[in-house]
Amino acid sequence: MTEKTQIDIEALKEIGKIVALTISEMNGHARVGITVKELDDIGGQFLKRHGAVPSPKTTNKFPSNACISINHEIATGISEDRIIQLGDVINIDVSAELGGHYAAAEHSFLVQDETAMSSFRSLLERTQVHAVDFLDRLDKQSVSASADTVTLRRRLGLPLGNDGIPAERVIDELVAATEGGHLGSAGGRFFAWVIGGALPSALAADWLTSTWDNNAALYACGPAASVVEEVAGAWVKEVLDLPNTAPFAFTTGCQMAHFTCLAAARHALLRDRGWDVERDGLTGAPAIRILASEQRHGSIERALRFLGIGTAALVPLTTDADARVTVDVLSTALKDSDCPTIVILDAADLNVAAIDPFSELIPIARAAGAWVHIDGAFGLWARASAQHRSKLAGVELAHSWATDAHKWLNTPKDIGIALITDSDAHRAAMGISADYLTHDEETRDQINWTPDWTRRARGFAVYAALRELGRTGVADLIERSCSHAAALANGIAALHGAELVFAPTLNQGLVRFLSPEPNASEEDHDARTTSVIAAINAEGTAFFSGTVWRGRTAMRISVVNWRTSEADVHATVNAVARVLARMDLN
Repeated sequence: MTEKTQIDIEALKEIGKIVALTISEMNGHARVGITVKELDDIGGQFLKRHGAVPSPKTTNKFPSNACISINHEIATGISEDRIIQLGDVINIDVSAELGGHYAAAEHSFLVQDETAMSSFRSLLERTQVHAVDFLDRLDKQSVSASADTVTLRRRLGLPLGNDGIPAERVIDELVAATEGGHLGSAGGRFFAWVIGGALPSALAADWLTSTWDNNAALYACGPAASVVEEVAGAWVKEVLDLPNTAPFAFTTGCQMAHFTCLAAARHALLRDRGWDVERDGLTGAPAIRILASEQRHGSIERALRFLGIGTAALVPLTTDADARVTVDVLSTALKDSDCPTIVILDAADLNVAAIDPFSELIPIARAAGAWVHIDGAFGLWARASAQHRSKLAGVELAHSWATDAHKWLNTPKDIGIALITDSDAHRAAMGISADYLTHDEETRDQINWTPDWTRRARGFAVYAALRELGRTGVADLIERSCSHAAALANGIAALHGAELVFAPTLNQGLVRFLSPEPNASEEDHDARTTSVIAAINAEGTAFFSGTVWRGRTAMRISVVNWRTSEADVHATVNAVARVLARMDLN
């Protein structure tokens, strides 16, 4: 056939890539003991997963998915039960069709005896094929999961056998069993909650982190892991323009970053009142009061529970029309009691990215003797952008900050960051020493700064992400995300039956969908919004989550992924328009 258009050329490239991947897939399974039919079925299943069909079977009525020849035996003469033996020379010939476009390729190789290391290498190479295959399909398939709970439980809930099975089979069957069970949150059209995608270097560094497999608790257990955290932590403070003397910790996420920061705050406040909380606990200690925005994230409550402070100690601070704590509200709350107090302020709340006026609030809190903690799970990264930095003016005056690397820095999960100005309080709250531990005071033992003992070396991915982006790249990621969020919110709100609830001032926005029923109530609009969100997600082009804002249901728009492009924004707005049109017809 003659390929005449760019679309034809791209389609030909796609089927060519699928054929090459199919050969790689079959090659990886061609081991001693497998039958020709089993190998052929593997190729056929791989083609099917990618929407392609085998040409021999469909066009030429050949009984197999691929043409497999062994030694002098050509494909048409080989029994399906033929078992591959050591020393066999195998030729795999794959031809396939996708949308009227064809491609074919073949590969020959010798079946050799495998050492344990070569088998391990083969497994990792096959795993790489699976990973790359997933990434290649990421922007071409539904962002929603297509496999339901019943299906996933049926596929995965196998009886645990007495005997093990080959590692390659474990991975292949794991990939097959979870097919359709993954959200496309790594892609550019996932706008639910606040979930970023992994940058290329950060993903690759995370693979290496698992390969190196050091316990990054002590320098003695992983020297490179310790030093890379030193460097990456310093870079984070530089990018966020926070005090360079502040100690830090890489935690499992912002939840444990809050825990770490508030543990240091608990120590400092009670230390100043003559109480050693690490030694004596909280029984009989002065009660600590927590002042936090009514828009606070639920991880704050959990941290208070973990620390034994309790949620009853929390006093919600009412916010203004822009969801920000005001000077009057904080000043009044501080005057209510002279007990040890932690003030928690937001560097972008989860619904509308509201940022409290730090330059006004923090001096008031500090003057009252309160510890000021900042929840900056994603918004703190706006400090890296010249366009948005002024929105966080004064945030550097706080005592501690918590943020995530796996949100707006786009590292793999799970990496949170805690930063604390009081080094003594931080070390007292987290540090540990024991005769059986090998400490080195000249180096960084992460166990003294984090709540983990055995821990992943999270610094490698942070280091890689910051090197890949540089200061300019981080700023561009922030500004691009904010621009896309505004375009999404405005584009969707302009559709018939949609309404803008909160215009993005950073990377978060809210829209809702109005019921077409005459004299519709607010409850009707809430129900309509919920059903539209479900329909959008089921359509598969994009994925959103809902929330309740000022008592009303809304669809939240969150953009924090490096992959999101203008094309993704346009595709998403068009998809929402299609969904609304279909719902109106029904």
